[in-house]
Amino acid sequence: MIRNTLSLTVDIEDWYHIPSVTGSPFSVYRDTEEFFSVWSGRYDYLTVPAAALLALLDANGITATFFVVGEVAERYPGLVERIVEGGHEIACHGLHHGCKIDPLTKRPLIDPQEFERRTERARSLLGHLAREPVTGYRAPNALVGGWMVDSLERLGFRYDSSVSANSLYNKTDSALTGVNTVPYYPGPGGLEPGGPRGIVEFPFARWDIAGLRIPASGGPLLRFLGAGIMARGLLQSLRRGHTVFYIHPLDLATERFPEVGRGRPFYWLIKGSMVERRFRAILTRLKDVRTIPLREAREALP
Repeated sequence: MIRNTLSLTVDIEDWYHIPSVTGSPFSVYRDTEEFFSVWSGRYDYLTVPAAALLALLDANGITATFFVVGEVAERYPGLVERIVEGGHEIACHGLHHGCKIDPLTKRPLIDPQEFERRTERARSLLGHLAREPVTGYRAPNALVGGWMVDSLERLGFRYDSSVSANSLYNKTDSALTGVNTVPYYPGPGGLEPGGPRGIVEFPFARWDIAGLRIPASGGPLLRFLGAGIMARGLLQSLRRGHTVFYIHPLDLATERFPEVGRGRPFYWLIKGSMVERRFRAILTRLKDVRTIPLREAREALP
């Protein structure tokens, strides 16, 4: 039996939150506020697959960490409450899911003061519904800079889970040369490992093979790379120590989303029942692994 632990995490966002639609330098709409100022059609494609995912987790006895976009608390009545009722942890995924660093240059798109203002607003919305302090954060689109982690520490967050050190992409402003898949303390102003501090980074799982580091965490990668690679990466990462997997309810959605967006024409090509089967296959492969929310994993560290 594998004795290391896994945190299964869920990003709660809807189809219009992805950067091709809102909140990025190349999106159709500058942000979700602009989107809602002109959008007159149906927008909620999240509630149904979120309920299905909650039922799946409950059937497998899994307590997860849900990274929730702050405005979801206002636009999806009852959704955050249902997550809380299921015994899951609520963590913060930004206020509107907008990018905080440029996807190409990795330079900041807002200053630390504005980042802290928006993040505190999101945490307040979520904490009210969670009825307990929100101590975890994941950057929207996993685009994270070291300066953001410094801000999170100032705000009192206990952990971040945004970093994926792999051979295919780097969504951070650091080289990540010293980052593996186990929890670590990032050095001030960056994301390379440093000395102990008040905030911990929980990086994503990966599969090291033939000199390559293949990312093995995330619904999009499950959709495009399949369950086999994900499971191999998770099992290998578990041998190193605690690791993280994440998924979106939208990955399991069976409905077709509105055809809005720039630069990602095939992003939702694979989703729905096929991805649900893949996710179930991963849960079966990991049935002997103890899954714990990130809050519990953080409490086990100094």
